[in-house]
Amino acid sequence: MAVRGVGRLTCLSLCAQRNARFQRPVFRPLSCPGTVAADFRREEQPSGSAATGSEDRSPKKRFTEVQKERREQAQRTVLIHCPNKISEKKFLKYLSQHGPINNHFFYESFGLYAVVEFCQKESIRSLQNGTHTPSMVTEAAIPFRSRFFNLKLKNPSNQTSERPCIQSSNQLPPSSKKLFELLCYAESIDDQLNTLLKEFQLTEENTRLRYLTCSLIEDIAAAYFPDCAVRPFGSSVNTFGKLGCDLDMFLDLDEIGKLSTHKNIGNFLVEFQVKNVPSERIATQKILSVIGECLDHFGPSCVGVQKILNARCPLVRFSHQASGFQCDLTTNNRIALKSSELLYIYGALDSRVRALVFSVRCWARAHSLTTSIPGAWITNFSLTVMVIFFLQQRSPPILPTLDSLKTLADAEDKCIIEGNNCTFIRDLNKIKPSENTETLELLLKEFFEYFGNFAFNKNSINIRQGREQNKPDSSPLHIQNPFETSLNISKNVSQSQLQKFVDLARESAWILQEEDKDRPSPSSNQPWGLAALLLSSVTNSKSLAKKKNKRPASERIRSLLDSIKSNSTENATTANGKRTISTHT
Repeated sequence: MAVRGVGRLTCLSLCAQRNARFQRPVFRPLSCPGTVAADFRREEQPSGSAATGSEDRSPKKRFTEVQKERREQAQRTVLIHCPNKISEKKFLKYLSQHGPINNHFFYESFGLYAVVEFCQKESIRSLQNGTHTPSMVTEAAIPFRSRFFNLKLKNPSNQTSERPCIQSSNQLPPSSKKLFELLCYAESIDDQLNTLLKEFQLTEENTRLRYLTCSLIEDIAAAYFPDCAVRPFGSSVNTFGKLGCDLDMFLDLDEIGKLSTHKNIGNFLVEFQVKNVPSERIATQKILSVIGECLDHFGPSCVGVQKILNARCPLVRFSHQASGFQCDLTTNNRIALKSSELLYIYGALDSRVRALVFSVRCWARAHSLTTSIPGAWITNFSLTVMVIFFLQQRSPPILPTLDSLKTLADAEDKCIIEGNNCTFIRDLNKIKPSENTETLELLLKEFFEYFGNFAFNKNSINIRQGREQNKPDSSPLHIQNPFETSLNISKNVSQSQLQKFVDLARESAWILQEEDKDRPSPSSNQPWGLAALLLSSVTNSKSLAKKKNKRPASERIRSLLDSIKSNSTENATTANGKRTISTHT
C-alpha cells in the first residue's frame, strides 16, 4: 500500500518514489520533562548494545499494558487545527482554563496542528461545551461533536510577533544525501544498522498521533456501538513500523454485550434484542459498510473512503487528512493483533532484532523486492519472519521459537482465536535473554549467505518450531503463518521474484565479504557496508573487478560463497581496527 502520511520516507534515491496524496507533516515536539511521553519513550526504545545483544535488565511492560496506557492517553487528547501565526504561550493558557495540560506538540500537514493531552477527560468535555458548530454562508455544516477542533484568532495581528516562540524539530527521515553521509562516516557496519534504525523508526510524537487517530475513529463508531474500541495493529504497534507506514486498525466489538456476573442475580437472564444474519462474514460486511458511510459523510478529515467488502478480510480504506495517515479499518481482527504482540515480544527480547529487520527491509525496498503495490512481491511481514527464523538458527539462538514461548506460558496466557492456538508467554521478564554476542555485521552478512543458499525448492520456514520443514505445497516461497498454520503468508510470491531475492542475497554476501579484504577509506567518499548494499545495483561498486572476471555469474557466486563458508568462523578486522566481526558465543 502506498505511503501517504506522517514522516513519509524521502531518503534513498534507490527507493521508488511514489506520488504523495498529502503533505508530509513536520513535527514540532514540545514535551515537558517528566511527562508520560518520556516514560513511554524509555519503555519503547530499544535498550542495551545492539552490537553485543546485551540488554537492560529493567522490567519491561507487556504489550497489553502499553496498548492500554496509550489508549487512555489518546482518550485524554484533542487534535486542533491552528492558525499559522499563533502564540504558543497564549494558546496553552487559553486551553488551560479547561484543565491542566500534560503534554503537547505541533506538526504541519495542510496547515499547523496541535496535539494536546489533558490530564483528565473532563477537560475535553469542558472544551467541547465551549465550542460551537461553524456557520456557513454557501454550504451547510454537518454537526458533529468530536475531539477535532478548529482554532481561529479574533485578532491575528496581535500574535504575529510571537510566532518564533514555537520551536521547530523536524521528525522526518533524512534526505538521501544526508542518509548516505551518516552511513558512510559511521565507524562500523554495526553503527550503520543502528543509525538506519534510529532515523527510520516511529517517533514518540508519530506514535501518539497514530493512537489519537484511532481514538477519533472510535468516537465515530461509538455512535452505533457505544462500547466498541478501535485498536491499531501491525507496524504501528509492533515496533517494526517506519515513518510513513500505513495505519492499520480494527473495530473491536468483543466487549459489547458481555455478561456482567455481579449484576446477574436471580432467575432471569436478559439479552439484547438484535438482528440476525446468515454468517459472521456477512455481519462484518454490514458493520463495515455502515461505518464506511459514517466516515465518508460525517467523519472530519476522512477522505477517499473505499469500502472493500469482498476481500478475504473485508475492510474500509480511507485517508485521514489531518494526520496524513492512509488507514485500513477491519473488524474483530484479533489474530492480527496477536501477531503484532508476538513481533513486539521478539523486537523487545534483543536490540539487534529491530536493527537487522529495518536494514533488511530497506535493502529489499532499495532493489524493488518489496513494493507498495499488491502483487507477486515479498512483503515486509514475510521479510520480518525470515529474519526471526534466521536468528532462531544461530548458535546459541538469539530468539526463541514460538513453541518454546508457548511452553513458558501459564494459564492467564492461554489464547484460542477461531480455533487457532495463539498461546505464548506475554511477560517479557520471564523470558531468558540470549547468550549470543554476535555482531550485527556478522549477522547481516550471514543472513544473506543463509538465504542465498536456502533450499526454497523443498523447504519451508517455520518460526513456531524454528527449523526447516518439507514444503506442503508447490509455492515458490513457503512461510508458515505462525498462528493459522495451514496458511502460507508468502503464497503470492512468484518464482522470478524469489530468484531475484536469492541472487541479490548472494551478491550482497559477496560484497560484504570482499569489503573485509579491502574497505574503502572514509576520505574516498565511496559507499561501503550497508550504504553499498542500498545502491540501486549492488554490483556498481565492484563493476570493474567483475569485468575482469569472465566466468559465468552463477559460477563466480558459487565459488565466492564457498570462500565465505570456509572463512565464516574466522575474525575479520580492518586495518584501523574499528570494524571487527566476532563469532564468539
